[in-house]
Amino acid sequence: MILINPISLFYGASLKPRSTSFIYPTRRQQPVSISALLTKEQQSKHTQLESEFDFKSYMVKQANSVNQALDDAVPVREPKKIHESMRYSLLAGGKRVRPILCLASCELVGGDQISAMPAACAVEMIHTMSLMHDDLPCMDNDDFRRGKPTNHIVYGEEIAVLAGDALLSFAFEHVATATKEVSAERIVRAIGELAKCIGSEGLVAGQVVDICSEGADVGLEHLEFIHLHKTAALLEGSVVLGAILGGGSDVEVERLRKFARSIGLLFQVVDDILDVTKSSEELGKTAGKDLVADKTTYPKLLGLEKSHEFAEKLNKEAQEQLKEFDIRKAAPLIALANYIAYRDN
Repeated sequence: MILINPISLFYGASLKPRSTSFIYPTRRQQPVSISALLTKEQQSKHTQLESEFDFKSYMVKQANSVNQALDDAVPVREPKKIHESMRYSLLAGGKRVRPILCLASCELVGGDQISAMPAACAVEMIHTMSLMHDDLPCMDNDDFRRGKPTNHIVYGEEIAVLAGDALLSFAFEHVATATKEVSAERIVRAIGELAKCIGSEGLVAGQVVDICSEGADVGLEHLEFIHLHKTAALLEGSVVLGAILGGGSDVEVERLRKFARSIGLLFQVVDDILDVTKSSEELGKTAGKDLVADKTTYPKLLGLEKSHEFAEKLNKEAQEQLKEFDIRKAAPLIALANYIAYRDN
Protein backbone atom coordinates (compact mmCIF):
# COMPACT_ATOMS: atom_id res chain seq x y z
CA MET A 1 0.00 0.00 0.00
CA ILE A 2 1.09 3.55 -0.62
CA LEU A 3 0.77 6.47 1.75
CA ILE A 4 -0.77 9.52 0.08
CA ASN A 5 0.03 12.96 1.38
CA PRO A 6 -3.15 15.02 1.01
CA ILE A 7 -1.18 18.25 1.12
CA SER A 8 0.65 17.19 -2.03
CA LEU A 9 -2.69 16.75 -3.75
CA PHE A 10 -4.05 20.09 -2.58
CA TYR A 11 -1.15 22.35 -1.79
CA GLY A 12 -2.26 25.53 -0.15
CA ALA A 13 -5.67 24.31 1.02
CA SER A 14 -7.08 26.76 3.53
CA LEU A 15 -8.20 24.29 6.17
CA LYS A 16 -5.22 22.79 8.02
CA PRO A 17 -5.30 19.38 9.70
CA ARG A 18 -5.54 19.56 13.47
CA SER A 19 -2.71 18.46 15.69
CA THR A 20 -3.12 14.76 16.41
CA SER A 21 -0.89 14.69 19.46
CA PHE A 22 -3.62 14.97 22.09
CA ILE A 23 -3.43 12.53 25.01
CA TYR A 24 -6.27 10.04 25.05
CA PRO A 25 -8.01 9.68 28.44
CA THR A 26 -7.49 6.33 30.10
CA ARG A 27 -11.23 5.76 30.46
CA ARG A 28 -14.49 6.96 28.90
CA GLN A 29 -15.28 10.50 29.90
CA GLN A 30 -18.76 11.59 30.86
CA PRO A 31 -20.52 13.91 28.36
CA VAL A 32 -18.95 17.34 28.59
CA SER A 33 -21.10 20.05 30.13
CA ILE A 34 -20.66 23.64 29.07
CA SER A 35 -20.94 24.50 32.77
CA ALA A 36 -17.41 23.24 33.24
CA LEU A 37 -16.19 25.85 30.79
CA LEU A 38 -17.88 28.82 32.43
CA THR A 39 -16.90 31.13 35.25
CA LYS A 40 -18.53 30.53 38.64
CA GLU A 41 -20.70 33.59 38.08
CA GLN A 42 -22.07 32.08 34.87
CA GLN A 43 -22.64 28.54 36.11
CA SER A 44 -25.85 29.17 38.05
CA LYS A 45 -27.31 31.00 35.06
CA HIS A 46 -26.37 28.12 32.78
CA THR A 47 -28.03 25.54 35.04
CA GLN A 48 -31.27 27.50 34.87
CA LEU A 49 -30.87 27.93 31.10
CA GLU A 50 -30.50 24.19 30.53
CA SER A 51 -33.87 23.59 32.18
CA GLU A 52 -35.53 26.47 30.32
CA PHE A 53 -34.33 25.80 26.75
CA ASP A 54 -36.56 23.32 24.92
CA PHE A 55 -34.23 21.96 22.24
CA LYS A 56 -36.74 19.59 20.66
CA SER A 57 -39.35 22.31 20.21
CA TYR A 58 -36.70 24.67 18.89
CA MET A 59 -35.50 22.17 16.28
CA VAL A 60 -39.03 21.31 15.15
CA LYS A 61 -39.96 24.98 14.82
CA GLN A 62 -36.79 25.92 12.95
CA ALA A 63 -36.92 22.87 10.68
CA ASN A 64 -40.52 23.67 9.76
CA SER A 65 -39.52 27.25 8.91
CA VAL A 66 -36.62 26.02 6.77
CA ASN A 67 -38.80 23.42 5.03
CA GLN A 68 -41.39 26.05 4.16
CA ALA A 69 -38.72 28.41 2.86
CA LEU A 70 -37.21 25.63 0.71
CA ASP A 71 -40.64 24.68 -0.64
CA ASP A 72 -41.28 28.31 -1.59
CA ALA A 73 -37.83 28.79 -3.11
CA VAL A 74 -37.97 25.81 -5.49
CA PRO A 75 -41.51 25.48 -6.88
CA VAL A 76 -42.49 23.07 -9.65
CA ARG A 77 -42.14 24.88 -12.97
CA GLU A 78 -40.97 24.14 -16.48
CA PRO A 79 -39.13 22.00 -17.26
CA LYS A 80 -41.06 19.99 -14.68
CA LYS A 81 -38.82 16.94 -14.54
CA ILE A 82 -35.72 18.79 -13.38
CA HIS A 83 -37.63 20.76 -10.75
CA GLU A 84 -39.40 17.65 -9.52
CA SER A 85 -36.03 15.94 -9.18
CA MET A 86 -34.62 18.93 -7.29
CA ARG A 87 -37.59 18.98 -4.93
CA TYR A 88 -37.56 15.20 -4.45
CA SER A 89 -34.19 15.29 -2.70
CA LEU A 90 -34.39 18.81 -1.26
CA LEU A 91 -37.70 18.17 0.50
CA ALA A 92 -37.01 14.54 1.47
CA GLY A 93 -36.59 15.43 5.12
CA GLY A 94 -33.38 15.37 7.06
CA LYS A 95 -32.38 17.06 10.28
CA ARG A 96 -31.71 20.48 8.69
CA VAL A 97 -28.72 20.92 10.99
CA ARG A 98 -26.82 23.19 8.57
CA PRO A 99 -29.56 25.76 7.95
CA ILE A 100 -30.48 25.78 11.65
CA LEU A 101 -26.84 26.46 12.53
CA CYS A 102 -26.91 29.36 10.07
CA LEU A 103 -30.03 30.85 11.66
CA ALA A 104 -28.75 30.33 15.21
CA SER A 105 -25.41 32.01 14.55
CA CYS A 106 -27.20 34.97 12.93
CA GLU A 107 -29.33 35.49 16.02
CA LEU A 108 -26.36 34.96 18.35
CA VAL A 109 -24.59 38.04 16.96
CA GLY A 110 -27.76 40.13 17.14
CA GLY A 111 -29.27 39.59 13.70
CA ASP A 112 -32.78 38.64 12.63
CA GLN A 113 -33.08 35.13 11.27
CA ILE A 114 -35.14 36.43 8.34
CA SER A 115 -31.93 38.00 7.06
CA ALA A 116 -30.17 34.62 7.09
CA MET A 117 -32.99 32.42 5.79
CA PRO A 118 -31.94 32.62 2.10
CA ALA A 119 -28.39 31.63 3.09
CA ALA A 120 -29.76 28.86 5.32
CA CYS A 121 -31.71 27.52 2.34
CA ALA A 122 -28.64 27.85 0.14
CA VAL A 123 -26.44 25.69 2.37
CA GLU A 124 -29.18 23.04 2.46
CA MET A 125 -29.45 23.14 -1.35
CA ILE A 126 -25.69 22.62 -1.61
CA HIS A 127 -25.72 19.89 1.01
CA THR A 128 -28.51 18.13 -0.91
CA MET A 129 -26.54 18.46 -4.15
CA SER A 130 -23.52 16.85 -2.51
CA LEU A 131 -25.64 13.92 -1.33
CA MET A 132 -27.22 13.47 -4.76
CA HIS A 133 -23.81 13.37 -6.41
CA ASP A 134 -22.28 11.19 -3.67
CA ASP A 135 -25.01 8.60 -4.22
CA LEU A 136 -24.31 8.23 -7.95
CA PRO A 137 -22.89 4.93 -9.26
CA CYS A 138 -19.62 6.66 -10.18
CA MET A 139 -19.20 7.81 -6.56
CA ASP A 140 -20.61 5.89 -3.56
CA ASN A 141 -23.20 3.99 -5.62
CA ASP A 142 -25.92 4.18 -2.98
CA ASP A 143 -29.61 3.53 -3.56
CA PHE A 144 -30.99 4.57 -0.15
CA ARG A 145 -31.01 8.08 1.33
CA ARG A 146 -33.20 9.60 4.06
CA GLY A 147 -35.32 6.48 4.02
CA LYS A 148 -36.13 6.78 0.33
CA PRO A 149 -34.66 5.59 -3.00
CA THR A 150 -31.87 7.90 -4.08
CA ASN A 151 -32.47 10.49 -6.78
CA HIS A 152 -30.79 8.63 -9.62
CA ILE A 153 -32.82 5.49 -8.84
CA VAL A 154 -36.04 7.48 -9.33
CA TYR A 155 -35.07 9.95 -12.07
CA GLY A 156 -32.03 8.39 -13.71
CA GLU A 157 -28.37 9.34 -13.49
CA GLU A 158 -28.49 12.12 -16.08
CA ILE A 159 -31.32 13.99 -14.36
CA ALA A 160 -29.78 13.46 -10.91
CA VAL A 161 -26.52 15.05 -12.06
CA LEU A 162 -28.31 18.00 -13.64
CA ALA A 163 -30.67 18.47 -10.70
CA GLY A 164 -27.68 18.64 -8.36
CA ASP A 165 -26.00 21.15 -10.66
CA ALA A 166 -29.18 23.23 -10.71
CA LEU A 167 -29.40 23.28 -6.90
CA LEU A 168 -25.77 24.37 -6.67
CA SER A 169 -26.17 27.29 -9.04
CA PHE A 170 -29.54 28.35 -7.64
CA ALA A 171 -28.10 28.44 -4.12
CA PHE A 172 -25.91 31.42 -5.04
CA GLU A 173 -28.71 33.12 -6.96
CA HIS A 174 -30.99 32.75 -3.95
CA VAL A 175 -28.54 34.38 -1.54
CA ALA A 176 -27.89 37.22 -4.00
CA THR A 177 -31.53 37.99 -4.83
CA ALA A 178 -33.55 36.97 -1.78
CA THR A 179 -31.46 38.32 1.12
CA LYS A 180 -33.15 41.42 2.56
CA GLU A 181 -32.11 44.17 4.98
CA VAL A 182 -28.42 43.26 4.76
CA SER A 183 -25.76 45.46 3.20
CA ALA A 184 -24.49 44.57 -0.26
CA GLU A 185 -20.98 44.32 1.19
CA ARG A 186 -22.02 41.62 3.65
CA ILE A 187 -24.00 39.71 1.01
CA VAL A 188 -20.99 39.65 -1.31
CA ARG A 189 -18.78 38.56 1.58
CA ALA A 190 -21.21 35.74 2.40
CA ILE A 191 -21.33 34.57 -1.22
CA GLY A 192 -17.53 34.49 -1.36
CA GLU A 193 -17.40 32.50 1.88
CA LEU A 194 -19.93 30.00 0.57
CA ALA A 195 -18.08 29.53 -2.71
CA LYS A 196 -14.76 28.97 -0.97
CA CYS A 197 -16.07 26.39 1.50
CA ILE A 198 -17.42 24.13 -1.26
CA GLY A 199 -14.78 24.61 -3.95
CA SER A 200 -11.40 23.07 -4.75
CA GLU A 201 -10.02 24.09 -1.34
CA GLY A 202 -13.13 23.04 0.58
CA LEU A 203 -15.73 20.31 0.12
CA VAL A 204 -14.43 19.26 -3.29
CA ALA A 205 -10.88 19.00 -1.93
CA GLY A 206 -12.04 16.57 0.72
CA GLN A 207 -14.00 14.49 -1.78
CA VAL A 208 -11.10 14.24 -4.23
CA VAL A 209 -8.52 13.34 -1.60
CA ASP A 210 -10.98 10.78 -0.24
CA ILE A 211 -11.30 9.18 -3.68
CA CYS A 212 -7.53 9.25 -4.25
CA SER A 213 -6.95 7.64 -0.87
CA GLU A 214 -8.93 4.47 -1.55
CA GLY A 215 -6.72 1.47 -0.97
CA ALA A 216 -4.01 3.60 0.66
CA ASP A 217 -2.52 3.41 4.13
CA VAL A 218 -4.26 6.44 5.65
CA GLY A 219 -3.23 7.91 9.00
CA LEU A 220 -5.13 10.14 11.43
CA GLU A 221 -3.78 13.44 10.11
CA HIS A 222 -4.67 12.43 6.55
CA LEU A 223 -8.17 11.40 7.63
CA GLU A 224 -8.70 14.72 9.40
CA PHE A 225 -7.65 16.60 6.27
CA ILE A 226 -10.34 14.75 4.31
CA HIS A 227 -13.12 15.41 6.80
CA LEU A 228 -12.17 19.00 7.66
CA HIS A 229 -12.83 19.62 3.98
CA LYS A 230 -15.45 17.08 2.96
CA THR A 231 -17.72 17.44 6.00
CA ALA A 232 -16.63 20.31 8.24
CA ALA A 233 -16.24 22.94 5.50
CA LEU A 234 -19.97 23.25 4.73
CA LEU A 235 -20.90 23.21 8.42
CA GLU A 236 -18.32 25.94 8.94
CA GLY A 237 -19.78 27.89 6.03
CA SER A 238 -23.28 27.56 7.48
CA VAL A 239 -22.27 29.12 10.79
CA VAL A 240 -20.02 31.78 9.29
CA LEU A 241 -22.67 32.89 6.78
CA GLY A 242 -25.16 33.39 9.60
CA ALA A 243 -22.65 35.43 11.60
CA ILE A 244 -21.74 37.61 8.62
CA LEU A 245 -25.34 38.30 7.61
CA GLY A 246 -26.33 38.89 11.23
CA GLY A 247 -23.81 41.73 11.50
CA GLY A 248 -21.18 39.95 13.56
CA SER A 249 -17.79 41.56 14.13
CA ASP A 250 -14.66 40.01 12.69
CA VAL A 251 -13.76 38.65 16.13
CA GLU A 252 -17.22 37.09 16.54
CA VAL A 253 -17.12 35.59 13.04
CA GLU A 254 -13.73 33.97 13.65
CA ARG A 255 -14.76 32.65 17.05
CA LEU A 256 -17.81 31.05 15.47
CA ARG A 257 -15.65 29.71 12.65
CA LYS A 258 -13.56 27.81 15.20
CA PHE A 259 -16.73 26.54 16.87
CA ALA A 260 -18.05 25.30 13.52
CA ARG A 261 -14.81 23.63 12.51
CA SER A 262 -14.83 21.59 15.70
CA ILE A 263 -18.46 20.52 15.37
CA GLY A 264 -17.87 19.78 11.69
CA LEU A 265 -15.17 17.27 12.51
CA LEU A 266 -17.29 16.05 15.42
CA PHE A 267 -20.15 15.39 13.01
CA GLN A 268 -17.96 13.08 10.94
CA VAL A 269 -16.50 11.23 13.91
CA VAL A 270 -20.03 10.49 15.14
CA ASP A 271 -21.11 9.50 11.61
CA ASP A 272 -18.28 6.97 11.51
CA ILE A 273 -19.32 5.58 14.88
CA LEU A 274 -22.97 5.28 13.84
CA ASP A 275 -22.01 3.58 10.59
CA VAL A 276 -20.71 0.59 12.53
CA THR A 277 -23.15 0.61 15.46
CA LYS A 278 -26.57 1.28 13.86
CA SER A 279 -28.76 -0.44 11.26
CA SER A 280 -29.82 0.97 7.89
CA GLU A 281 -33.35 1.38 9.23
CA GLU A 282 -32.12 3.40 12.21
CA LEU A 283 -29.88 5.61 10.05
CA GLY A 284 -32.21 6.11 7.08
CA LYS A 285 -29.29 5.26 4.78
CA THR A 286 -27.13 2.23 4.07
CA ALA A 287 -25.23 1.23 7.19
CA GLY A 288 -21.81 -0.40 7.17
CA LYS A 289 -20.90 0.74 3.65
CA ASP A 290 -17.56 2.19 4.79
CA LEU A 291 -16.64 -1.18 6.26
CA VAL A 292 -17.63 -2.98 3.07
CA ALA A 293 -15.62 -0.51 0.97
CA ASP A 294 -12.66 -0.87 3.36
CA LYS A 295 -12.58 2.90 3.90
CA THR A 296 -10.50 4.37 6.68
CA THR A 297 -12.70 5.71 9.49
CA TYR A 298 -12.12 6.95 13.03
CA PRO A 299 -13.28 3.67 14.62
CA LYS A 300 -10.98 1.78 12.27
CA LEU A 301 -7.97 3.91 13.27
CA LEU A 302 -8.75 4.58 16.93
CA GLY A 303 -11.28 1.94 17.96
CA LEU A 304 -14.79 2.74 19.19
CA GLU A 305 -13.88 3.82 22.72
CA LYS A 306 -11.20 6.30 21.68
CA SER A 307 -13.43 7.56 18.87
CA HIS A 308 -16.03 8.40 21.53
CA GLU A 309 -13.35 10.14 23.58
CA PHE A 310 -12.21 12.14 20.55
CA ALA A 311 -15.82 13.19 19.91
CA GLU A 312 -16.13 14.43 23.48
CA LYS A 313 -12.89 16.40 23.15
CA LEU A 314 -14.14 18.09 19.96
CA ASN A 315 -17.44 18.97 21.63
CA LYS A 316 -15.58 20.59 24.52
CA GLU A 317 -13.35 22.58 22.15
CA ALA A 318 -16.38 23.78 20.21
CA GLN A 319 -18.26 24.96 23.27
CA GLU A 320 -15.22 26.81 24.59
CA GLN A 321 -15.64 29.21 21.65
CA LEU A 322 -19.09 30.24 22.92
CA LYS A 323 -17.99 31.41 26.38
CA GLU A 324 -17.73 35.07 25.35
CA PHE A 325 -21.27 35.27 23.95
CA ASP A 326 -24.52 35.93 25.78
CA ILE A 327 -25.35 32.56 27.31
CA ARG A 328 -29.06 32.69 26.48
CA LYS A 329 -28.43 33.55 22.85
CA ALA A 330 -25.81 30.81 22.70
CA ALA A 331 -28.22 28.17 24.03
CA PRO A 332 -29.25 26.86 20.56
CA LEU A 333 -25.61 26.40 19.46
CA ILE A 334 -24.69 24.73 22.76
CA ALA A 335 -27.62 22.36 22.34
CA LEU A 336 -26.79 21.72 18.68
CA ALA A 337 -23.21 20.82 19.55
CA ASN A 338 -24.46 18.34 22.13
CA TYR A 339 -27.02 16.99 19.68
CA ILE A 340 -24.32 16.39 17.06
CA ALA A 341 -22.17 14.67 19.69
CA TYR A 342 -24.83 12.40 21.11
CA ARG A 343 -27.26 11.81 18.22
CA ASP A 344 -28.18 8.27 17.23
CA ASN A 345 -28.91 8.71 13.53
